[in-house]
Amino acid sequence: MQNYWLMKSEPSEVSVDDALAAPQATVAWTGVRNYQARNFMRDAMRVGDGVLFYHSSCAEPGVVGIAQVASGAYTDPTQFDPQSPYFDAASKSEAPRWLLVEVQVLRKTSNLTLPDLRVDAALADLLVLKKGNRLSITPVEPRHWQRILQLLE
Repeated sequence: MQNYWLMKSEPSEVSVDDALAAPQATVAWTGVRNYQARNFMRDAMRVGDGVLFYHSSCAEPGVVGIAQVASGAYTDPTQFDPQSPYFDAASKSEAPRWLLVEVQVLRKTSNLTLPDLRVDAALADLLVLKKGNRLSITPVEPRHWQRILQLLE
């Protein structure tokens, strides 16, 4: 069974345009440093799962693309790079803490902003809209996925 995800990226780090310009429109989702989000990648994400590419920490946060998971989870090399903002001195190569998946952008969409999502009653319980939710990766229920696709048409 296919799963669906909302994955947040700061456009200053990797924008939907950056992802589309990457070879085969695939980017490694580096820098995840939350155990729950890591566990989603490790335990639940599968190649072919749907992804809502979401720009965060910008003037107009929102869904800006449709993508898919393009790889299984593997070790995030940024945890071992002292020059990286995602360096983790406690993580060891023989027992890495942090993983990544690759994401392939299928198409760029208009920006379905956070306020747009909030006003749609069918999305009232979408996890990204819950107060205090700051996870960079959240599961999306199939009914929410379908509704968001409708809104993007």
